[in-house]
Amino acid sequence: MQYNLSDLLKLMKERRSLKPEKYSSRKVHREQIEKMLEAANWAPTHGLTEPWRFKVYGGEARKQLMLFCAELYRKFTPEEKFMEHKYDAFLKRAEKDLNVILVYRKRDPLERIPVEEEDWAVACSVQNLALVAAAYGIGCFWSSGKIVFSEELHAWAGLESTDRCMGLLYLGYPEGEMPAGKRNIWINKVEWVE
Repeated sequence: MQYNLSDLLKLMKERRSLKPEKYSSRKVHREQIEKMLEAANWAPTHGLTEPWRFKVYGGEARKQLMLFCAELYRKFTPEEKFMEHKYDAFLKRAEKDLNVILVYRKRDPLERIPVEEEDWAVACSVQNLALVAAAYGIGCFWSSGKIVFSEELHAWAGLESTDRCMGLLYLGYPEGEMPAGKRNIWINKVEWVE
C-alpha cells in the first residue's frame, strides 16, 4: 500500500466542526490556509470544470463581513424568533481575529455538467480543505443557511449571477483539546447488493 491507511483513517476521524466561539487566540497562518486551499483544488470534478472558488476574508474585510451578516440575521429573522445571542455571535466574530472563507460555486459557462454535480464537487473540495485543517490541529466550521444563500450576501461579495454562495468556513485552533467525535457504526448504513 502506497499510503498508511491507519493514518488516513485517523485523520478523517479527528476532523472536527468547531464553532468560532470555541477558538483560541492562536493564529492560523496564511501558509497553512494556502495548503488547505491547495488540497481543496484536488477534489474530484466531473468534466474537469473545477467549480470551487474561495474568498478569504481577513482584517477589516472580515470585520465588515461579520457585521453585514449580523444585520442580515436581524433583517431575515422575525421578531418573535430573533435571538440576541446569535446576533451577538456575529458581532463577537467581527472583533475576533479569525479566518473566514466564503465558499462559492462558479458554474461551468457551457453548462456541460448538471449543477448538482458542480455543487457536490465544491463540497468535496471543502472536505479536502477540512482534512488538511485537521492535520494542522485546526478546527473548521462550515456555516450555511438563509444569510449565506441570500441575494444580499451574494451581491455584497461581488458574485456573478450564475455563482452560488455555498457557505462561510471559519478556521481556528481550539481553546483546549479538540472535542471527541462520534458516529453511529458504518455497517448499519450499508446495504450489500449482489
